[in-house]
Amino acid sequence: MAEAGLRAGPGGPLRGRVRAPGDKSISHRSLILGALAHGETAIAGLLEGDDILATARAMAAFGAGVERLGDGRWRVTGHGGFAEPSEVIDCGNAGTGVRLIMGAAAGFDLAATFTGDASLRGRPMNRVLKPLG
Repeated sequence: MAEAGLRAGPGGPLRGRVRAPGDKSISHRSLILGALAHGETAIAGLLEGDDILATARAMAAFGAGVERLGDGRWRVTGHGGFAEPSEVIDCGNAGTGVRLIMGAAAGFDLAATFTGDASLRGRPMNRVLKPLG
């Protein structure tokens, strides 16, 4: 039994809008830079995965105002730096997030303790910690 062949013909033009998902690396950085800045930073297109949400919580713990306004839209109100957090900073499984946040926090006179899930706690951090020390 022979298979029926597929045939394609010309079609009309495509029309519409596509929204590309946010970028993880840029999303981490936008939250951190917003927290370090003075005043409000409006962010559109933020990737809202678990890693990015952990960074948003960390920025709030360091004293920034962090507010979700809608799908991918956030407002970060920074005070020109980080304040000493009163809690352990839990970065979940966000390796990029914890490394970037530790680097940013190192520029301020504060003490902070970082943790994460079992996977993150097992990753090497000396390549970040040694230069920061």
